[in-house]
Amino acid sequence: MDLSVIIPLYNESESLNELNQAIVDSLNGKNLDFEIIYIDDGSTDNSWSVIKDLSHNNRVSGLKFQRNYGKSMALLAGFKRALGNIVITMDADLQDDPNEIYPLFQIITEKNLDLVSGWKKKRYDSLIFKNIPSKLFNWAARKASGIKLNDFNCGIKAYKSEVIKNISLTDGMHRYIPVLAKNAGFFKISEKEVKHHHRKFGKTKYGADRFIKGFLDLVTLSFIQRFGKRPMHFFGLIGTIMVLSGLIISIYIGYDKLFLNKTGRLITERPLFYISLVTMLMGLIFFIAGFLGELILRSKTDHDNYSIVEKTK
Repeated sequence: MDLSVIIPLYNESESLNELNQAIVDSLNGKNLDFEIIYIDDGSTDNSWSVIKDLSHNNRVSGLKFQRNYGKSMALLAGFKRALGNIVITMDADLQDDPNEIYPLFQIITEKNLDLVSGWKKKRYDSLIFKNIPSKLFNWAARKASGIKLNDFNCGIKAYKSEVIKNISLTDGMHRYIPVLAKNAGFFKISEKEVKHHHRKFGKTKYGADRFIKGFLDLVTLSFIQRFGKRPMHFFGLIGTIMVLSGLIISIYIGYDKLFLNKTGRLITERPLFYISLVTMLMGLIFFIAGFLGELILRSKTDHDNYSIVEKTK
């Protein structure tokens, strides 16, 4: 199959028929074998009923989650189901333009790229609550990752199938798929300016807290990027430094008491004694944390963090 279009959604029943028709119209006549996969992330409206009706078309299929697990898990489920050599993701709220699908497909295939991210240069969102926080978020992501993208969190992206099959997507990390791809060895990453539309139905499912969560996820990703495979390199290093520092302090106060200031205060009356003791104990705790991290890493088993309650096909 040439192309898979993956659409995660939550309570978007009003937009689905129009969206599906727009996607089909944009790809008809392009000589592509394509599929459209909808992932209902625990919607409480009649989104799933609409998806089942759309699935009468052989090109359309859907998955329904038991409950709302978040966009990352919805994308992960879609990635596992996708059959296309190229995979394109987009949101279901009609703010992403379906007419961008084929140009993205052309760019990633003709230029032999691994990933092409959309760039909503002109946004129709709140300036205070979305545009400005989004610019700050993208600036921090560029600095931390070294990837020169203007819009990391744009919903519409194109991937080679090898990319989505070789990245580990966990909760909240959909914002950083380009970073995950780079960490997995896929360096041919580019972007395309895409159209962005006003929301036509319903309201946004994301609050201002998503930017706080995004920054925290960025810190987590940066740490995992450097020490995820060997946590002892981080915790063990800090623990060793602290233990050695505490040991040096204790040797100093012992030497001072035995040879330099024999009539001075008892060692236990000196603040340095307690500083050295606490420092060594904290160092041991860091060292044990690193050791436990290594044990957990070697004994963990991968499993899906979502539950599918129904499928259309």
